Amino acid sequence: MSSSPNPIRPSAVERDNVIQLLAIALSEGRLTVAEFEERTEATYAARSEADLGRLLIDLPAPQRRR
Repeated sequence: MSSSPNPIRPSAVERDNVIQLLAIALSEGRLTVAEFEERTEATYAARSEADLGRLLIDLPAPQRRR
């Protein structure tokens, strides 16, 4: 459960963005397939934006491509 008194529910677009970031981490070897699947399931189960953030906390921000 989120610590915020009124957590903001994530949108479908926000969930898709998290899954894209997880896929990048998988392709870079930062996550195993099992970890990717587990975090993808957790993305769909997330009830707040904070829940989504916790799924990415140990991953670096993606580099911008020029």
